[in-house]
Amino acid sequence: MLYLDHAATTPVRPEVLEAMAPYLGAAFGNPSSHHTVGEAAASALADARARIARIVGMRAGDVIFTSGGTEADNLAVKGIAVAAMLARGARHLVTLPIEHEAILESADHLARVHGFQITRVPVDAAGRVDPADIAAALRDDTAVVCVGYANNEIGTVQDVAGIAAACRARGIPLHLDAVQAAGWLPLAGTGADAVAIAGHKVGAPKGTGALAVRTRIPIEPLLHGGGQERGRRSGTEDVAGAVALATALELAEAERAADAAAVTAVRDAFIGRVLSAVPSARLTGHPEHRLPGTASFTFAGTSGEAVLLELERRGVVSSSGSACAAGSDEPSHVLTALGVERTLAQTAVRFTLPHGLRQRLDAVADAVAASVAAVGG
Repeated sequence: MLYLDHAATTPVRPEVLEAMAPYLGAAFGNPSSHHTVGEAAASALADARARIARIVGMRAGDVIFTSGGTEADNLAVKGIAVAAMLARGARHLVTLPIEHEAILESADHLARVHGFQITRVPVDAAGRVDPADIAAALRDDTAVVCVGYANNEIGTVQDVAGIAAACRARGIPLHLDAVQAAGWLPLAGTGADAVAIAGHKVGAPKGTGALAVRTRIPIEPLLHGGGQERGRRSGTEDVAGAVALATALELAEAERAADAAAVTAVRDAFIGRVLSAVPSARLTGHPEHRLPGTASFTFAGTSGEAVLLELERRGVVSSSGSACAAGSDEPSHVLTALGVERTLAQTAVRFTLPHGLRQRLDAVADAVAASVAAVGG
């Protein structure tokens, strides 16, 4: 079985398991406890925080540990927006219609509960937004701009530098959902004020993640209680998870440049073979500005779910898009925002490749052609 759904989750790396193991055993202390056992855990937590901060280009005190990318996005979107509302009456938020549900539903919550107005700036047919359109959407009462570094379904990478410059010119915080970008794209130097990451996308366990948010940006906590994470996210920290996340990110960052080039070459060869072998195939997302490991297609005249079943029968595991929307009969909101007709959007299949991949995927492309033919495409 060949697993090509790494955007959904990745296996835990052996080095990560080894690094976190002591904190699941003998070094089990609560980092808030004021004794030697707790202090050892606190030291490991502080070290993990500093290591993550170096990768995202922020200070150690900027890093807030979370349960994953969804919580990190929720904390950024709601926390920054509500803090701005309380401080200066801001009730406007800017985002894109193709964002992960963690951002879109957080924005809907702000609208429903706090009366925020939400501007969803349109993207082009490849899923990219023009930074000038972001700039035009900004208002005096804009609390925060929330953008995905790279889209989780089609892999399109945004012009983050341009978006950050537009936000900086108006003094408005930019939150960057970097859950899919981590390990593939540089996290430092983006110009973002907040960055969300999830461990299970880079070889750490599920349930690990972080939000890095610059100290100068006020943020209202979602969780209250013990005052951990400098009062920004109460709850006893998962020391083993923090160590795992830091280790996985460091490994991914060390390998990033070589990995990206090699996997891009494999991806491009795979895309070319699929497009030549399957007449109905259409590539979705930007042909150039896309994640190295993402190749997503529609296959007119088929059912995406039927193609996936045929592929799995042939030993290839992939997906129709976001794992968070699996089981829904609705077409992808990402594809419809690109202008893809609803029926065609329901034929989507996404292949997301692993780090370290070097061999060509010709046999997989042949399996795609056979699967599409088997379901009548």
